[in-house]
Order: sequence, then C-alpha cells, then structure tokens
Amino acid sequence: MALGLPSRMPGGAQTVRDLIAAGERSFSFEFFPPKDTEGERQLWRALRELEALNPTFVSVTYGAGGTTRDRTVDITERIAHDTSMTPLAHLTCVGHSRDTLRSVIGSYAGAGVRNVLALRGDPPAGPTAPFEPHPEGLHYAVELVEMLKSLGDFCVGVAAFPEAHPSAESLEADARVLVAKARAGADFAITQLFFRPEDYFRLVDRVSALGVDIPIIPGIMPITNLAQITRMAELSGAALPAEIVERVGRFEGDPVAVRAEGIALATELCDTLLAGGAPGLHFYTLNRSKATRQIYAGLRTTVAAGA
Repeated sequence: MALGLPSRMPGGAQTVRDLIAAGERSFSFEFFPPKDTEGERQLWRALRELEALNPTFVSVTYGAGGTTRDRTVDITERIAHDTSMTPLAHLTCVGHSRDTLRSVIGSYAGAGVRNVLALRGDPPAGPTAPFEPHPEGLHYAVELVEMLKSLGDFCVGVAAFPEAHPSAESLEADARVLVAKARAGADFAITQLFFRPEDYFRLVDRVSALGVDIPIIPGIMPITNLAQITRMAELSGAALPAEIVERVGRFEGDPVAVRAEGIALATELCDTLLAGGAPGLHFYTLNRSKATRQIYAGLRTTVAAGA
C-alpha cells in the first residue's frame, strides 16, 4: 500500500528537528561514496529511484578515518543542488584538525546544508581499534556537537547504539554518552544497525530514565546476503541473533529465498518499531534501492503522522 509521506517538510521547515517536532515520522536512506565510475552510476540510480518516495533526508557516509571526505562533501552538496531531497551531512572527528572541521562545516553551510550528523568516527583499523585523535582535533562526538552549535543554526544528529558502542564499559555508560550529546545540543539520534526490537526499546528507556527525551531513529539494514550482513554486524559490534541466522540460513544456497526472508524479517522489525512509537526509520541501503522499496511497500504501519 502507498504510505502517506509528506512531499516536503511541513510549514516550509528544512530540518529533521522541525519535522519530528511537528509530529511527522522520519523516513530516510543512507549511502556510501562510490569508489569508481560504475559505483557512482549505481549510487545515483539508487538515489533517483528512492527520491520518488519523498524521504525526509538522505545521507552519505565518511570512510573509516575520514578517507572519503572530499567525495562525501561533493555528493552531499550535489544532492542539495540537483535533487528534491534534503541531505544530512556526515562529519567525523577522525583525522581532522579543528580548522579542517570548521572548513568542512563552512562548505556544507555554503551549499545550504543545515542538517549534520556529528560522529567521532571509526579509526582506519575499524571500530574496535584504539581511537587516536588528531593532535589539533577533537576527542569526542560531543565536542563536535558543541562546535556545530557554536557555528550556526545547524540541526545536529548523533549516533546511538542499541547494544552499546564496542568501546563502551556498559549499556548504562553508553546511554550516558548519548545523554551528554543531547545536552550539548544534539536534536536527534540515529542508531547503529540491530535486529531485535527489544534492544531499541531498552535503549530508549535507558535514555528516558536519565531525563532526556531525544528522538532516536532506528537504523535498519535488511539481510539480502547472510555472509555480508554477518560481516557488517561484526564491524559494527551488533549481535546477529541465532534465531535470525537460523531463519535465514535454512535457505542457504538459494540467494533469492535468502533475500526474500531477509526482507520479510526487516519488514516485521520495522512494523514492530513503528507500532511501538519509533519516530521513523533510517535505512542503510548499501547503495541499492530495491530492498528498501520492497520493505517500504510491505509496511503495515504508515510512516506519516496519524498512523
């Protein structure tokens, strides 16, 4: 069934903060910078196909260690100029001095990009490697939130971790980090990928118990290839539950059936999250549109307000 997403943000608003405050649900997509010409064609094909769904915003990631900064900024600015979609700019502390960060922020502002996702970022060796800040840079995402808020009227998003960041001492300590980012001015959060709705709802409860009511948008990555999703879960520190592996793994050897079951699982997860009050959905697309479009079409719960 067709879902009633607004074709644009209500009242002419241009920030995720305003849309959620107005009672709408956010529906968004994430992409990564392509490595070559064919990858760029695939990216823009997926963007154009998903543009028809009128997403709240789309985002383009940084590579580990900030290695794709220039391409990320270029693609984000092109989305702002050449499409009807609202870009959410990624920005990480890794490998950047304070002056470089201010320069990138200025580039985004000059392109009319007002929504920024402020991240500490992963070291080049991966999220579990020790973090070494730039000698003239920032140590934590909360400092980047503070910088953005001091430089302009940016709508700032941050990362959240239903199963805690790999370096966190505990779930409670991880929740306190998110609360600190909210108190520094973060307007909303997007979670790392996860597979159990209870992990998301428990995160929301932990943050609420600390006196903070920041909108937390769940991040969804559909399973279209079991080996691929296993690797992604390992890199992010997310658990891939045995029941999920068993349900998808019984179709091993039949890629079409694996993909269909993975999409069914993601659709069920999304419906449970929306029915439980999640403020929207954020899809990690891997630069493909078909799986996301199929999940969107199969949702029982509308993404627009008033569902």
